[in-house]
Formats: sequence, C-alpha cells, structure tokens
Amino acid sequence: MGIFSRLGTLIKSNINDLITKAEDPEKMLGQVLLEMQQQLVEAKKAVAVAIADEKKLQKQYVAETDKSKEWERKAMVAVRAGDDGLARQALSRKQEHETIATQFQTQWLQQKAAVEKLKDALRLLNNKIEEAKRKKNILIARKKRAEAQQQIANTMQGLGDTSAFDTFDRMAERIQLMEAEAEAGAELAGELSGDTLESKFHALEAGGGAEDDALAELKSKMGMLEAPKGGDAKQLGAGVPGKEDKASDIGSGASMGGLTAEDLKELEDLDLSELDTKEAKKA
Repeated sequence: MGIFSRLGTLIKSNINDLITKAEDPEKMLGQVLLEMQQQLVEAKKAVAVAIADEKKLQKQYVAETDKSKEWERKAMVAVRAGDDGLARQALSRKQEHETIATQFQTQWLQQKAAVEKLKDALRLLNNKIEEAKRKKNILIARKKRAEAQQQIANTMQGLGDTSAFDTFDRMAERIQLMEAEAEAGAELAGELSGDTLESKFHALEAGGGAEDDALAELKSKMGMLEAPKGGDAKQLGAGVPGKEDKASDIGSGASMGGLTAEDLKELEDLDLSELDTKEAKKA
C-alpha cells in the first residue's frame, strides 16, 4: 500500500471518527424526521397530481360517452326523417366517440387503480412518520435518562477520589487556624487594654461553684468529707446533748496535742459517756 493511499485511509478514518462523535442522537432524529416530513409533502403533491389526472380522464371518458349518445340521438332523428345516409354518418361519428370513450375509460380505470395504490402508500408513509415521532420522543427520553445516569456515575466517581475529601480536611485545618488566630488576637487585645485581671476575676466568680458543691455532696455520701473547723464543728455537735462541751474540750486538748482534723472526727464519734464512767471508777 502506497503512502498516499495510507494517508487517504487515515484521513477518512479520522473524519469518520469526528463525524461519529459529533452525531447528536436528538439532532439526528430531528433531521431524519424533517426529511421524512419533506418526503411526505412531496408524496402528497405527487398523489394530488395523480388524482387530478384520474379526474381528468374520467371527465374525458364521460364527455366522449355523452357525445356518442348525442350522435346516436341524431341518427335516430335522421331515420325518422327517412334520411338513411345521414343516419349512417351519424352512427359512424357515434362509433368514433365510443372508441375514444373506451380508450379514456381504460386509462381512467388504470389511473384510478394507481391512485388508490398511491393513497395507500401515502397513508403508510404518514403512519411511519407518526411512529417515527413517537420513537423519537422515546429515544430522546432514553438519551436524557442515560445522560443523567452518566452524570451521576461521573459524580460518584469524583466523590470516590480522595482529592475532594483532602480538600475538606485542608479547609477544616485552615478554619481551625483562623479560629486560633482570632482567639489569640482577642487575648492579646485584652492584655493590651488592661482587662486581663478583671476577666480572670469574672471567670473565678462565675465558675467552679456548682462543681465544688457537687464534689462536696459526693464526698459526704462516701463518708470522706473532712470535719468542719471552728464554728462548723460546734454545729455538728449541737444535735447531741452533752457532747458539745466535751467535744470542745477534746478539740482544745487535741489541738494542744497536735491532733489532726481526722483524729478530731474519730474522737467525736466515740461514746464519751463511757469514757467518763471509766475515769470515775479510777478516781
């Protein structure tokens, strides 16, 4: 194969590939339907011409038949008049018109049959075009559905790529950095304006109270609450008769002896009445 023939084959293949890719089903179907509509119009014109010819032949046949009948009537008039020669001439003219009428009749019947076939073909063509229109709508709907499915598939494929999620992570880190910079800027602005100390006191007054109360309640349930000091110790002993003074005496002695608050708690829990009885017996 020569270089020019190979080059020609390559050019043709590329052109065919470009044409195939450029073919839009919707546009192609629309163009085909347009051409079919034009063919239908031309077919209707041809059938109309054929019908006109049929009507013309029919009229000519009827006209020749009427002339034949008219010459027959004239021949009868000549016979009544006793002029046989004139009657023969009239019958001869009648025969000529009958022959012509027979020819027109033959042509008319043939044309009529042809027109019926053309009408059937025209109806078939019209039905085909209507069917093509319905198929076009169905095919276009299928095309759009396929395009939507392809779009969804492409979108899902794009979501399957980690680059999109990497972008989300990168943007999240960037937003976190912006938030940190904003907090740092606000803190720096507070220090420069001298409001840092006041803000700390506000935070100290606002926070921690509810948590401390909950922690104290939990320790009380667990029996781990430390003994109250000072006036609170008197309030704890106030509910037991005779224990208040003894607890105070013991507390003062314990404080002198270096007892801790836990030791004081244990002394409060002792039965002091038994201790007094034992000391009385010794005395």
